[in-house]
Amino acid sequence: MNGYPSGGALASPVEITTTTVQRGDVIQIGGQPCRVADLRQLPGGAKRLLFESGELLTMHTRTRLIAVRVLRRW
Repeated sequence: MNGYPSGGALASPVEITTTTVQRGDVIQIGGQPCRVADLRQLPGGAKRLLFESGELLTMHTRTRLIAVRVLRRW
């Protein structure tokens, strides 16, 4: 999914792990896009993601997901 969302920013798919996930990343889960609102570090390198909709997802150190990240050019 490459393109220009509103505001002129570039959206790009990226592979994310527990070390690279960021607030604002959009992950598609069950066909629904979910935007990461907050992150919490857990023991063993895992992270708990809180989405804007209120759902939670725990990523373990070996979890690999594809997310859409909005790249803003200043």
